[in-house]
Amino acid sequence: MANKISSFSDLIQRVTASCLLHPLADGRQDSGEIAGTLGGHEEEEEECKTEEEEEAEEGEAEEEGGGEGDREGGIGVLEKKGRTVEMEMLMTQVFEAVSAMKRAYVSLQEAHSPWDPERMRVADVAVIGELRRLGVLRERFKRSGSGGGGGGGAAVMLSQVVAPYEAALEELKREVKDREAEVESLKEKLRSVASLSNGGGGKKVKGQSRRKVSSSQALVATDPAPDLFESTMRQVKETSKSFTSLLLSLMRAAHWDIAAAVRSIEAASTTTPTATNTTTSDPTAADTTDTATCSIISTLHAKYALESYISHKIFQGFDHETFYMDGSLSSLLNPDQYRRNCFSQYRDMKAMDPAELLGILPTCSFGKFCSKKYLSIVHPKMEESLFGHLEQHNQVLAGNHPRSQFYGMFLGLAKAVWLLHLLAFSLDPPPSRFEASKGADFHPQYMESVAPLSDGWVPADQIVGFPVSPGFKLRNGSIIKARVYLVHRT
Repeated sequence: MANKISSFSDLIQRVTASCLLHPLADGRQDSGEIAGTLGGHEEEEEECKTEEEEEAEEGEAEEEGGGEGDREGGIGVLEKKGRTVEMEMLMTQVFEAVSAMKRAYVSLQEAHSPWDPERMRVADVAVIGELRRLGVLRERFKRSGSGGGGGGGAAVMLSQVVAPYEAALEELKREVKDREAEVESLKEKLRSVASLSNGGGGKKVKGQSRRKVSSSQALVATDPAPDLFESTMRQVKETSKSFTSLLLSLMRAAHWDIAAAVRSIEAASTTTPTATNTTTSDPTAADTTDTATCSIISTLHAKYALESYISHKIFQGFDHETFYMDGSLSSLLNPDQYRRNCFSQYRDMKAMDPAELLGILPTCSFGKFCSKKYLSIVHPKMEESLFGHLEQHNQVLAGNHPRSQFYGMFLGLAKAVWLLHLLAFSLDPPPSRFEASKGADFHPQYMESVAPLSDGWVPADQIVGFPVSPGFKLRNGSIIKARVYLVHRT
């Protein structure tokens, strides 16, 4: 029993010692660690499973996303190719339009010489059409360049390529405008010449020729006046002297007998009746004497005899409204309208070059006047002697007007006389023309000497050797003196 008790006591001690050595907390910790370990393995398995699932899901998403990206990339490539093709087509159309416009512009230039109004109209329409076509292409280019950010670089490059053609297009537009202004100027000149050709029956031209003129020609009065007639008569005198000097120099170069020519002119002036205005009597027409046919003029003064001959020829018929080129009576049937038409023609023709005028309408009234007067002044034998041929004579007979220096000088005189004639029939009443006859007494209020006089005064025994140019009495009482060559009475 004692052994059992001791054994029981020993058992309790052992249990107590075991409890002290192995408390319950440590047991719980071990079980927790075990449980945690087991839980950790389970969590690791769950994490692994989740990562695998996520990778699988991401793979599926990437596969789906990759398909969409490929489709978008394919669409972008197709769009770029479409824009490139569109730009190529646009550039092809631009080159075609520029080439067509060049061809149309060349046709427009060719239509100017020779002058072909219908062909010019067709070419002008073609040029305008191609310009409009280029404008449409430019707008298409601007719209195609502004759409989408991907084609910005291509649009900039294309704009750089097109820029020179746009500059050329602007230059062509300016040239077309200049050509149009020139055409309008020519049309305006043609209307003005047409009014001259029908004797003033057409409508008054609204504008003047746009070409450059000298300052003396640019100033044209708005109404006919006596002082305008006087200034025009001074121009007649100057052009008459210039043409006479040229003709005399040609005669001397051709070795003419100037004295014989002067005798011929004097003989013709002796048999020529006095030309006076039918409405007025002039004191210079009286007191004519018969003189011998021997020359009364020195060789140095032969130019005055030659100028007298030219003046007599070109002023013949001045008192008639058409120089007796036809039987028109417009100045009598409707005098007011005829005066207005004459002054309108004067203003239109004042700034014109006579050669250019006759180049457009060679058979107008002024052209007929020039032909008639040239043939009466320069007869065939004279022209053949001066130039060795009859080329100018034949051209004038055919209705044309030579472009020679000699004929151009004659046109200057003819234009001055024609303008004076228009002004005379523009005034109401018209100026009275008078001309001194050979052998008449000298009247200083009506005459002036062409030859220089000593001390500026005329001796009492001086008479008219021959008239050089006519004089006029104007409505305001002023006198344009007749020019005469004076000789001694004995």
